[in-house]
Amino acid sequence: MPASGRNATGAKGPEELLAQIEETRGKLGDTVAELAGKTDVKGRARARAEDLRDRAGAMTVQLRSTAARAGEQRVPLVLAGVGAGAVVAAGVWWGRRGGR
Repeated sequence: MPASGRNATGAKGPEELLAQIEETRGKLGDTVAELAGKTDVKGRARARAEDLRDRAGAMTVQLRSTAARAGEQRVPLVLAGVGAGAVVAAGVWWGRRGGR
C-alpha cells in the first residue's frame, strides 16, 4: 500500500473501492446506452420525422392564424372600397342626369 494509506485507485478502503466500481459501471452503462442510441438509425429517423411533423403542424396553425387576421383586416378595406365605388357611381349617375 502507498505511504498515503490509499491504494492505486485512490480509494481509502474496500467499501470506497466498491463504490467507485459501481459508479464507473453506471457511467459505462450510460455511455453504452448513448452509443446504442446513436447507432439506431431507424429510431433517429423516426424521431426526426416526428419533429418535422410537429414543426409543420405548428406552422400550419401559425399560417391559419395569420390568414384569419388578414381576413379580418380585409373586411373593412372591402367595405371602404365598396363605399368609394358607390360614391363614384353616384357621381357618374348624377353627372349624366345633368346635375339636377
